[in-house]
Amino acid sequence: MENRKNPEADLEKRKFSFTLIGLLTALALTLVAFEWTAFEKSLGELGKLELDLLEEEVIPPSATPPPPPPPPPAPTTVLEIVDDEEEIEEVEQVDMEIKEDTKIEIVVREEVVEEEQIFLIVEEMPSFPGGEAELFKYLGKNTKYPEMASAAGISGVVHVTFVVDKDGKIKDVKVLRGIGGGCDEEAIRVVKNMPTWKPGKQRGKSVSVQYNLPVRFTLR
Repeated sequence: MENRKNPEADLEKRKFSFTLIGLLTALALTLVAFEWTAFEKSLGELGKLELDLLEEEVIPPSATPPPPPPPPPAPTTVLEIVDDEEEIEEVEQVDMEIKEDTKIEIVVREEVVEEEQIFLIVEEMPSFPGGEAELFKYLGKNTKYPEMASAAGISGVVHVTFVVDKDGKIKDVKVLRGIGGGCDEEAIRVVKNMPTWKPGKQRGKSVSVQYNLPVRFTLR
């Protein structure tokens, strides 16, 4: 007996379609599986936060000098409390009233005056007015022979030293070597009565100069 098949129920004609649908379905599932795995992996990576923390280097603060020590406390005045019953020595009062017979002591302070420097040798020595010739002329005219020396026959040279100050005046007249008989005193008198000299100079400035002068006494 020949089997009769309904042409619509014949599956052989649709076998290729079913195979193609199956392949597409399998391919689609495979793609979905891969996408799902990649999505889960990305979600897992997002959930982890890796922090690479570097340990900070601690820098010690710079050493600062210690503060200066506080000043010492000011001395305090200690008040001594004395009982009322304790006796206190009486302080003697000084009478400051000035009376007519009161003596007041006045202290006078002497001013220290610097001594003027006296030179022995200077650039320009002091000179008698008119020069050395006038000096000996003055001595011969004004020197008087002492009677004591004349009677005793005393003669010779009296060496006199004196200072010609910066104003040319004669001072500090002394005898270095005398002969006596009144000749020394006469020599001092004559020198003291000399006129004003031309003062000596050092570096263009007038200064005081020590000067030695021989005064001769000769019997005639």
